Amino acid sequence: MARIRIPSTIVIIFVTVQTGFLLFMYARYSSFIPQSEEKPSQVHILILSSWRSGSSFVGQLFSQHPSVFYLMEPAWHVWVTMYQNSAKVLHMAVRDLVRSVFLCDMSVFDAYMPWKRNLSDLFQWAASRALCSAPACDSFRRTDITSELACKTLCGRYPFSKVEEACKTYSHVVIKEVRFFDLKVLYPLLTDPSLNLKIIHLVRDPRAVVKSREQSVKALARDNGIVLSTNGTKVEDSKYKVMQEVCRSHVQIYETASLKPPNFLKDRYLMVRFEDLVRDPLSEISEMYKFADLSLTPRLKSWIYNITHGQGPGKKKEAFKITSRDAVSVSQAWRNVLSFQKVKKIQEVCKGAINILGYQLVDSEKEQRDLTLDLVLPRRQNQFSWSSFNPKH
Repeated sequence: MARIRIPSTIVIIFVTVQTGFLLFMYARYSSFIPQSEEKPSQVHILILSSWRSGSSFVGQLFSQHPSVFYLMEPAWHVWVTMYQNSAKVLHMAVRDLVRSVFLCDMSVFDAYMPWKRNLSDLFQWAASRALCSAPACDSFRRTDITSELACKTLCGRYPFSKVEEACKTYSHVVIKEVRFFDLKVLYPLLTDPSLNLKIIHLVRDPRAVVKSREQSVKALARDNGIVLSTNGTKVEDSKYKVMQEVCRSHVQIYETASLKPPNFLKDRYLMVRFEDLVRDPLSEISEMYKFADLSLTPRLKSWIYNITHGQGPGKKKEAFKITSRDAVSVSQAWRNVLSFQKVKKIQEVCKGAINILGYQLVDSEKEQRDLTLDLVLPRRQNQFSWSSFNPKH
């Protein structure tokens, strides 16, 4: 039987054409893959913290960025509406609201404020530069550094529909929340293909947190009751039961993310200490921005310097305001303000958090008052890595 010999050049041409055809068909097929299987176009950042830990300040570091749509504690509406429940019971409702906000679906607020008409119906709306500039409000440009007072004066009457409209025009959606006490509650969001979620876990020395909480006792009473499951009764937390729960939650969140974390948490968790942030603002903020895929602009650098280099620690009436202060002085103020008896009690209920987060206990009033004694320990290589995933664990 005669054999047909095909020149090698023809074989090469044939294979090349066939490969090109297969690549063409694959490209066509790929274009029909559902959108949910593709990486979301927006980046979603959750600033996870607790009351009076410097989270409003960190929120502003993101809010003032021209690429960020920011909301401050939208889950406040859940807790106000369902205040007779416990924090644990409300976790799922809070998580669902946060997910909807990340996806720019603001219809989720219908359940909590059906009367909503204006931007001013949203909790702490003026803390969001995005809601004080176009397309939400025409009074400011996106690159402006906005103030809450000016924004409230000029933008409050714009329609609530502007919240969703504005959200969809940004590359980053950032939410600051103090109402999550368990990292595992967030696993469904971290594994949701429609989200590109990263978590910044902000912590602060519990002794400094207590000093700050004492400036706002009445404002925190209802939230305290929800944390302690008092069926709607307000609590002033004179026995530090709420602080005990807050400290326990920080330990749980940090250990869950750091000790054998699930694969989907790799490079998506960052723990930041408030004290490190105020000591070296630009370095720490640069790291946070890098984690969030953002760049630090010259205007933001100037604003950050001014906001952290004021004349003093701030006044009681400024407890919930972002004003220019001596940030390092703020972080150390508890050492001169709190009695040693209070400090000992806080150390008893929060000893685990103080140790694992890298703070130094004090054994006497002399140590407490001695400001030359640094109570913020250096970040250990394994414990305070910028990424939660560490193969050495």
